Amino acid sequence: MKSKAFIYISLAVDLIIAASKFTAAAFTGSSSMVSEGIHSIIDAISQLLLIWGIKTSARKPDLTRPFGYGKELYFWSFIVSLLIFVMGGCVSVYQGIIHINSPNPDSNQGWDYAVLGIAFIFTAISLNAAKKEFNRERGKIYFWKAIIQTKNPSTIIVLLGDVGDMLGLIIAFAGVFLGHLYRNPYYDVAASIVIGVIMIAISALLVRESKSLLLGESTSRTTLKKIILLAQADDAVIKVKKHFSTYMSPEEVLLQLNTVFKDNLTTRQITDAIERITKAIQTDFPRIKQIFIEPVK
Repeated sequence: MKSKAFIYISLAVDLIIAASKFTAAAFTGSSSMVSEGIHSIIDAISQLLLIWGIKTSARKPDLTRPFGYGKELYFWSFIVSLLIFVMGGCVSVYQGIIHINSPNPDSNQGWDYAVLGIAFIFTAISLNAAKKEFNRERGKIYFWKAIIQTKNPSTIIVLLGDVGDMLGLIIAFAGVFLGHLYRNPYYDVAASIVIGVIMIAISALLVRESKSLLLGESTSRTTLKKIILLAQADDAVIKVKKHFSTYMSPEEVLLQLNTVFKDNLTTRQITDAIERITKAIQTDFPRIKQIFIEPVK
């Protein structure tokens, strides 16, 4: 991972915001504020799990894991995505539903707006840091295309989590404001449910992407075409018959090429050709850490 600063920023922000939201909820009884507090706690736990995933995925290969521990990040990203769904979205929806029959009137308007303002400022700081990292990674790729194609789930989890936070704050503000304006606590209850639904929707997207990465995604077709042309440019090669690739981590790809070599080559010449091709591929594509070139007929 080239940068983890945005995750630590998000963690600090989530802890500060969660404390302020639960403090406000204790004074106001606002169900949407409780939902927002839960949301922030889940986000903080998510950052801790992502940091753990990044740390464990960086371990060197050993006899137990000869291909390394890169998929640890994908595993923990999948767990985080489920966590957002179960403990974030579902609990927020439940929090709103249980208050339908007994909504809590909110008489401390100042607390609500103060905390929402603080949360908005800190969330904007975290969102800006995550957006900068995501923009650096995606380059000129369109936003949603980059979300779907990313091989670094930690970035999109933090980014979409912050987007969800922003939407949640806007909805919580609407619920509190309308509840005060019309003296109707059901606006606050509705806001809590809507916040939960948004978290569930974001979680569904993250689960889909994390699952795909955990099962194994190939490098892009464009990259594979370039690799094949690079291999076939070697004088010893007739053609690349088959190719297989998978991301082991955001910065590590495993590649296998079933390659047809010229018939008149000695074993030594084939070995030298494999070394040349491997070096050429890794020079142009440094993410491809492990390359297996198998001579076939």
